[in-house]
Amino acid sequence: MTPFKAPLEDILFSLRLVAQADEEWDETTATDILGHFSAFAENALAPLNATGDREGAQLIDGRVQMPKGFKEAYKQLIEDGWQGLSAPEEFGGAGVSRLIAAGVSEIFSGANHAMQMVCNLVPGAITTLRLFGTAEQQARWIPKLASGECLSTMCLTEPAAGSDLSAIKCRAEQAGESWVINGEKIFISGGDQNLSKDILHLVLARSGGPGIKGLSLFLCPAQPEVTITRIESKLGLHASPTCQMLFSDAGAELVGEEGAGLLAMFKLMNHARIDVALQGVAHASNAAYQSYHYACDRKQGRGPDGQTARLSDHADVQRMLDEQKILAIGARAMCHIALKESMKGQRPALVEILTSLCKVTGSEAGIRAADLGIQIMGGYGYLTEYGVDQIWRDARITAIYEGANGIHERTIVTRGLQSGTGAEDFADLMNELADGDSIIKEGTDRWLGVVQQLRSAKDPTSQAHNFCNLTRELFQQATWVRIAAVADHHPDTDELKRFCKSVLTPDKLS
Repeated sequence: MTPFKAPLEDILFSLRLVAQADEEWDETTATDILGHFSAFAENALAPLNATGDREGAQLIDGRVQMPKGFKEAYKQLIEDGWQGLSAPEEFGGAGVSRLIAAGVSEIFSGANHAMQMVCNLVPGAITTLRLFGTAEQQARWIPKLASGECLSTMCLTEPAAGSDLSAIKCRAEQAGESWVINGEKIFISGGDQNLSKDILHLVLARSGGPGIKGLSLFLCPAQPEVTITRIESKLGLHASPTCQMLFSDAGAELVGEEGAGLLAMFKLMNHARIDVALQGVAHASNAAYQSYHYACDRKQGRGPDGQTARLSDHADVQRMLDEQKILAIGARAMCHIALKESMKGQRPALVEILTSLCKVTGSEAGIRAADLGIQIMGGYGYLTEYGVDQIWRDARITAIYEGANGIHERTIVTRGLQSGTGAEDFADLMNELADGDSIIKEGTDRWLGVVQQLRSAKDPTSQAHNFCNLTRELFQQATWVRIAAVADHHPDTDELKRFCKSVLTPDKLS
C-alpha cells in the first residue's frame, strides 16, 4: 500500500481560487497551517489507520479502549492545538477560518477517518454552545473542548427512532433546578473512549409532549449514570466506537429554550453534514492516489508498440483513474463553495439546499472512487493488502449517517423548494459560478421550470431522487465552469484542463 499523501495543493487551489476565499484568506497562513497538519496526518495519523482497522475499538469492563497508538496520537493532536483550531480565541482557540478548518478536516479524514469521527464533532458542539448556551455554559465547556480536555458526542438516534426524530422516547425531567435524563441512545460515535479526560454528550430528549415540539437539547457530561451497553460490530470504521448508551437519572442541563431542541441540534447536524461530505471527498482523493500509484507500478500486458505496458497505459484504466480524480476535485469544490456561502450568511435557504447536495455528492463520490479503485487493482483490490478495501468500507457509511441520502433528496424537493427563496437563490448562484456561460444559463432556466412544476405537484417526493440528480448535475457543471476559468493556476494545469474538457464537453467521443 502506498503511504497516505495529503492532497494539499488541490485543497489550497480549491479554497483560494474556486471558492474564492478572498475575504477570509491569507495564503501564507493557510499554506502554513494546512502544510503542518498534512505532515502530522501523514506521519502520526495515517500509520494508525490500517492497524486501528484490524484491532478495532473494544469494550472492556464497561469502558471503551481505543486501538494501540491512538491515545498517543491524540495527545500530540491536542498539544499542537489542532482541536481548538476554529474555536474563538477568547475561549482558547486559534480562531481560524472555517475554510481552513475544512481543509484540515478533509486531510484528517483521508489519513484516519475513524479517529476523525471521534474528534470532529467538537467544532459543531462549540458553535451550538455559542448560539444557544448561556454565558456560564460557554465559559465552562468551550475552553475544555478547544483544549482537547473534552470531546463531544451527538446523541439523537434511538432503537425505534432512527430518521424519525418525532418518535424519540428518551425522557428529560426536571429535578429541582437541574434535569435528569432516562432512556437509550444508539449509533453514538465516540459515546465513550479513552482519549480525552472528559466527554460532553449533547442529548436530544423529550421534555414535553409528543412530536418534535416536545424535544429539548441537553448537556450531559460523562458520569456513572451514563453507561455503554455495547459497541457495534460494523462493516468499516472499526476503530471508531459506535456505542449503545443507557441514561439512568443522568444529570443534565438544558441548552437554549425548552421545546426548541431540534432547532439547536440542527446547527450541530448541519456542521456534521458538510463534514461528512468532506469525508467522502477525502476517500475519493485517497482512492485516486492509491489507484494511480498502483496502476503506474503494475506491469500488465503490452501496448500498441508491442512493448510491456503499465496498467495505467490501458485506456479503460485511464478512464477509471480520471473518473476518480474528477469525482474528488468536483465534490471538494462544491463543498468549499457551500461553506463560503454559509460564511456569508446572506442566503440561509440556499445554504440548506447546498448542504444536502454536498452531503449526497461527497458521500457518493467517495464510495464510487473506492469501488473504482477495487476494479482498477483487480484481484489485488479485493484483497486487504493495498487498503482500498478499507477505503470502500469506511466510505460506505457516509451515504447513511447524518441523514440517509434519500432523506436529503426528499428535503431538497420539499422544504428546499417550498421554504423562502432557496430555489431562486440557487439559480442565481449557478449563474454567478458560470459567469455568463450560455449552457449553464439555459440549464438553469430549464431547472427553474422543473421547480415550478414540483411546487404545484400534489406529491413532489416521488420525484425527489430524479430532481436531486438534476440539481446536482447543474451544480457540478457550474462548478466545473468555475474550475476551468482558474485552471491555469493549478500546479498540474494540463491535467486539470483535460478533466474540465471531459466534464464540460457533451459529446464524450469528441
